[in-house]
Amino acid sequence: QLVVRGEVYMGKDGFAELNRRRRDAGESLFANPRNAAAGSLRQLDPRVTAKRGLRFFVYAVADTDAVPCERQGELFPWLSKLGFAVNPHIKLCHGLVEVEQRYDHLLEIREKLSYEIDGMVVKVDDFHLQKRLGNTARAPRWAVAWKFPAVQATTRIIGVDFQVGRTGAVTPVALLEPVRVEGVIVQRATLHNKDEIERKDLRIGDTVLIQRAGDVIPEVIKPVVEQRTGKEKPIVFPKNCPVCGHPLVRPHGEAVIRCVNPHCPAQRLQSLIHFAGKSGVDIEGLGKKAVEQLMEKGLVRDIPDFFRLKKEDLARLDGWGEKSAQNVIEAIEKARRMPLARFLGALGIRYVGEVTAQLLAGHFATLTDIMAAKKEDFLNVEGIGEQAAASLEDYFSDPSTRAMIQELLDEGVTILPPSDGEKPLAGRVFLFTGTLASMGRNEAKQIVKELGGQVVSGLSNRVTDLVAGEKAGSKLKKAKERGIRILEEKEFLELLERE
Repeated sequence: QLVVRGEVYMGKDGFAELNRRRRDAGESLFANPRNAAAGSLRQLDPRVTAKRGLRFFVYAVADTDAVPCERQGELFPWLSKLGFAVNPHIKLCHGLVEVEQRYDHLLEIREKLSYEIDGMVVKVDDFHLQKRLGNTARAPRWAVAWKFPAVQATTRIIGVDFQVGRTGAVTPVALLEPVRVEGVIVQRATLHNKDEIERKDLRIGDTVLIQRAGDVIPEVIKPVVEQRTGKEKPIVFPKNCPVCGHPLVRPHGEAVIRCVNPHCPAQRLQSLIHFAGKSGVDIEGLGKKAVEQLMEKGLVRDIPDFFRLKKEDLARLDGWGEKSAQNVIEAIEKARRMPLARFLGALGIRYVGEVTAQLLAGHFATLTDIMAAKKEDFLNVEGIGEQAAASLEDYFSDPSTRAMIQELLDEGVTILPPSDGEKPLAGRVFLFTGTLASMGRNEAKQIVKELGGQVVSGLSNRVTDLVAGEKAGSKLKKAKERGIRILEEKEFLELLERE
């Protein structure tokens, strides 16, 4: 089984033609090719997507063991022979000097290309080295993006809005005179925090230089001091929360100023958005605007309220109908059973992101054990430090948290333990080598994971089972030397059948 990965894009000519057709039809125009391509992929009607002139470049394969190549440089000619579109500007570089030269060359020809680019990706060529380097939770260690300098523009700060996040962090956002940057009208830009405002000496009324960092997030770089008139006003940080009026505090050692009122409506709203969103439980149909609407109408005030929603209540809301209401109710029903790690990440506990949630779920047997744990218990989890441990203890010892979790359980929410002995391969770590005749390697890995086992890409002392297919390599010999359990394909299939 060959799975390829790459990037969908829209060429400059295709983008211009699409906007011409939309203008003639009286429809709103897309800001840039990136937005147009993303919007086209999200289209529910594939016939519309098919008319958008999308293109695809292949950049990788999901499983390098599934291809007859040892290096990235060998992979692209092979994929090209199979008929995949390979970017002609990919180049094998021998050393950092050639990498820098390639960057300069791409920057020079950037505007001449038939599609937009915002940088290049540098990858380690050797697949074996890629495996040795491995991945972080979010990205491979063997690849790095080298972005081009961001496109900049000047505009004027006409005000500052102070936004309150789900952890109480108060973030200043500059309100700007509208300015076009890379086809996008920018009217707001982050000022980060109080220290950054003071360091850059930013004032209301300043003409400022802004850029879209990574061509996406607008940011104020600096004031144009020469254009000051003397009428500019200092940016004054509020002493009280702009939403609930509670006094703001700046915790020791932090740059962020926070509202510490646990009942602050702004924090509650952001927590609800996070819980229902893709970083949380991922309830389809409950995006930011939908959650804001539910809170405004009084249908959702706290997390358990999501699981009390009724189809008829949703169908009566502006912009909703029977179908959309039914879809959300079905999505909520699916969300009633969620893995422990996903639940922990969805709660929005400070210092607890996706990785920490996975560590907790892997260490503790159940949610009950986590709720009973103290700071020292959390510190015993490898990868969890003082701040996260203290935050976890504070969160789960809070009576309101415990009451909220009990309400969820009363509403039929089930938190699934990751591997509590019910999963037959819990505690076993598998490594695959060679080719399996009965199934693709990715399929085999997925089955092992579903049965509670872990899958790794390199031989280490953690490995308990090595699955050896045809043409098994040096890993088989080394595993035998270490006394690791060896499973031929037949034995592996028998194991899966038993379990």
